[in-house]
Parts: sequence; C-alpha cells; structure tokens
Amino acid sequence: MKLATHIVDKPWGQTDLPACYGVDPARQVGEIWFEQANRHQPALPIMIKYLFTSERLSIQVHPDDTQARAAGHAHGKEEVWVVIDAQPGAHVGIGLVRDATTAELRSAALDGSIEQLIDWRPVKRGDVLYNPAGTIHAIGPGLIVAEVQQAIDLTYRLYDYGRPRELHLDAGLVVAKGAPHSDPRDGRLPDAGSAMLVTGPHFGLAWCDGELPDAVPSDRMVQILPINGLVWADDAAIVPGACGLAATRAGLRFDHAATALVAWDCRETAA
Repeated sequence: MKLATHIVDKPWGQTDLPACYGVDPARQVGEIWFEQANRHQPALPIMIKYLFTSERLSIQVHPDDTQARAAGHAHGKEEVWVVIDAQPGAHVGIGLVRDATTAELRSAALDGSIEQLIDWRPVKRGDVLYNPAGTIHAIGPGLIVAEVQQAIDLTYRLYDYGRPRELHLDAGLVVAKGAPHSDPRDGRLPDAGSAMLVTGPHFGLAWCDGELPDAVPSDRMVQILPINGLVWADDAAIVPGACGLAATRAGLRFDHAATALVAWDCRETAA
C-alpha cells in the first residue's frame, strides 16, 4: 500500500523542490514524512522522512529508550541519515570536535560557542550517518536527506542560532554525550549492488539496487522509499517521492532499474 504524505513547511526549508515530491514550488518545505493513510490504524514504529534544508537546523539531541521512559515517553529516538542530494559545501554536524563536560556544554550553548564545538563534516550524495541517542547533532543547509528513525517526536534543542524557538537545555544536557562521534554504521551507499546499512538494535535499513539483500527479514512489515525507478508494495505502485508499506518482504517487487531504501522494526517485540 502507499503511505499518506505529510508535508511540513519550515522557515529553514527549500523552495522549488524536484517535481517528484509533488509540492507547489513556492512552498518552503522542510519535511515530508509518511504515515498510515487510515488514522485508525496503529502508528508505524519506524518513520521515514525527507528533510530539505536551506539553513542550519538547531543543534539538538535525543534521549535513549531508558531516558525517555523515565521522562514519561514511550521510547527514545535514534536515527540514520542518507544523503540524497547535496549542494557544494554541504555539511552536517555530528558529535563534538573534543570531549566537553556538561558545564562546558551549558556555557557554550548559552554564549553560542557550541557552534565551534560541533564537528561539522562535509557530506555528499550517498553518505550514510547513524545518529545514536545522546549524540549532539545538526543538519546544515543545501541538503536533501532521507531520515529513518524511531517514530517519536522527541527532540531537545540545545541551541538555535538566536531563532525565537523554545530550547530544552536542562533536559538535553541530561542525555547529551559530550564527545566526538564514531559509529561503525557510518559509511556510503555502494556504487552498485544492494547492501545492509543498519541491522539494529531499533530498526533495520537496507539499500536495494533492483533486489533486496538476503538478510532483510521475511517476517516483518517493511517500508520502502524508492529513490529511482518504480517499485511495488503489496501491488501498489510506488514512485520516487512516495513511500510504500508491505506486510512482508514478499510483497515487494522492483523494476529492474529501481533503487530504494527499505526499513523495518527489528526489535524482538516486533515479530
């Protein structure tokens, strides 16, 4: 089935999006995310969204499951970014350039010097970055990013460049890791062929070049995000700019030239 599209305008978003997204070119779109078409159906545990940036997003952090539940939420939030398009000079911030104490982070967030503490990395099309809970991060301008995440709106903003939005400094500093980022799931999409990108603990993600990797589980509901070409999800045709949902991997079919991201909930309780 085809998932419903939710378009979110943001002051840091982009205009003149490619036609495949089906958006009025005058709209300044920051996010497109996908959900069950029938609101009476259970919410999906994994969310796929597009992010479109013309400015730096806030410097922020997400709690892990234990921290989130202690604060009264269902679970925490981890995510992975796949760079779909990048203008020259595009960058993301992920982790710090050096270790910093909580007191240093608080002071830096208050006086703006946290911008210099962030590890701003150049990125290009095809880069993959896994953002574990607790990692201080921000996405820079000039990017189209596919983000796969635990499905919860749970973000603590530490700093927002003077924009008039609420910050969550106390809550954020409780969960923030004042350290550089390094994760074995970081990498790049392959030049050819399919590959597993993430295998847990919260969700799985695969890059599919005309076919699914063998390691994609056969007993899980899967979401599919075509990047090029046509795919089918339980007999619904899904084109780039849209997202589909299939009951299991057996419901997915690919045009011979299609590439796509496929995501699933890989927790033990998902079976």
